[in-house]
Amino acid sequence: MRTSWNDETVIRAAEERDLPVLSRLLTLLFELEQDFRPDPERQIAGLRLMLNSPRAVVLVAKVNGQIAGLCGVQCIISTAQGAEAAVIEDLVLFPEFRRKGLGSRLLAEAERWARARGIRRVQLHCDDLNQPALDFYRKNHWEKTHLIPFFKFL
Repeated sequence: MRTSWNDETVIRAAEERDLPVLSRLLTLLFELEQDFRPDPERQIAGLRLMLNSPRAVVLVAKVNGQIAGLCGVQCIISTAQGAEAAVIEDLVLFPEFRRKGLGSRLLAEAERWARARGIRRVQLHCDDLNQPALDFYRKNHWEKTHLIPFFKFL
């Protein structure tokens, strides 16, 4: 899966060799979130699980050969729809690549990945204090729901 918008930008599925850079991106994301803390070993383990799953993909945006950002997507089963749905696990760009349309391109590619599998609903969680991210999702036609996520570590 390779999608090119111009000579400089390519979006492709992540590879094992990308993991150190992707871990750095997740560190940036988790430093913004209230519920999680960066842990590079765990982030690499999670990314590796996604890379090896036929029900997930980690997309990377590369600009001039440099990884600029990532978007992880994975399938779940929706009893409400009686079909598969997808979850955007993470979407993050290095600061110097933000506000250039790359996040929207990653999100669009994640939506294409889901649509190609017959998935009709994609969902995500966003930290409620991350106003730039909330604005970004609204700009990309995502709707806030009435569902409130809960979680419990086991």
